[in-house]
Amino acid sequence: MTTVIKRDTRKFMKELRVHYGDVWKMPSSRYLSKPDFIVVDPRTGKKTKVSFVSLDDGEVVGVVYDELG
Repeated sequence: MTTVIKRDTRKFMKELRVHYGDVWKMPSSRYLSKPDFIVVDPRTGKKTKVSFVSLDDGEVVGVVYDELG
């Protein structure tokens, strides 16, 4: 189930990059069809879809995201 987070999207993505080595903008990624998070900037209304990508063994390898505008 997708979680909605109301935060500054730029700051949220910057914090993800600190904790995860691989953060990719992939607009057409199949992982974003059901994102883990939708981050909404309360000031601008800008939305960003975010999903964690993992291998079959369950190890988290990175984060993919796409800005909705």
